[in-house]
Parts: sequence; C-alpha cells; structure tokens
Amino acid sequence: MQKFSLLILFLLILAGSNVLADDLWDNFGDSNVYGQEAVTDDDFEKALESKQKKKVKKDKNIPKGESFSQSNETEILTNTSKEPQILLIPLPLKVNDNYTIPIGHYEVEGVKEDGEVYLKLYQAHSLMAKIPAEETYDDFGEDAINFVKLQPHGDYHVEILYGGLDFNAFAIIDIE
Repeated sequence: MQKFSLLILFLLILAGSNVLADDLWDNFGDSNVYGQEAVTDDDFEKALESKQKKKVKKDKNIPKGESFSQSNETEILTNTSKEPQILLIPLPLKVNDNYTIPIGHYEVEGVKEDGEVYLKLYQAHSLMAKIPAEETYDDFGEDAINFVKLQPHGDYHVEILYGGLDFNAFAIIDIE
C-alpha cells in the first residue's frame, strides 16, 4: 500500500509540473522579461526582403558603360602605387673615370630618354648618378613588379637589376 501511495504521489507531482510548464511556455510568447514582443514569420520575411533590397541598391551605384570586374588586372596595375625603390650600395662604384658613387642608400628610378634607358640614383631629391642601362624582357625571377637589386657580377663588377611597370633593365658597374 505504501508503494502504491508513493506511486500516486509521484504521478500527481509529475502531472502538476507538466501542466505548470505548459502554462509558462504559453505565456512566454506574449512578452518576456525584457519587454520584447515575439516576431512573426511574416515580420521576419519582410525585414529580410528589405535588407536584400538595400544590398541590390548598393550594387546599382556602378555607373553604366564602365566595366567592373574583381579580377580586372589592368585596373590593379594602373592603381599600383609608385613607391620608390630603395637600393643599398655597400661599396663605392665607379660610373665613369670622373665620378664614383659613394656607399649609401639610393632611390632608383628607371627612365627612357631619347631612346636610351637610364637608372637614376637619388638621395634626398638630389640626382647622384645617371647610369646607362640595358632594357630587357627578363624579370630576373622576381615576383614583384617594381624592384631593384644589387648583385655581384664577377670579381670587379656589380649588376643593378631594375624592374618597373614600364620596363625591366640591368646595368653592370665597376667596383672602385
């Protein structure tokens, strides 16, 4: 009898908790602790559609007649910043019999003048040297478009390798 009464008591408690839980859940949808109201499916769909319309309007800002592509390589190349290429010269170099380039850091600019190619070396906006160079289609194994490098070329010479947006060139210079 005792087991039977415990079983009935347990079933009553279980049934009461289930009814209590159902009442709480039913009241939850009307308002919650923070005073927010439940959102219906229709309201959610309307909000989602309005957001999608705003995204479409942003894309319509592209002027008609212009091509737009995320992989437009020409646009990337023309927008490439022309940062100065800096070259460290660790030993004096003889440009000609009259002038020696001293040790230091130089900003290098490749130019074409009268059909000839030159590498101009600047320090603090002063032209320090104008070196004749040979234009080439070789990219010297570099990944970058704009670069300048100094490398040994035999025992008595060095080679300046220059890469730019317009052309690539190299110059072989005597070590003093």
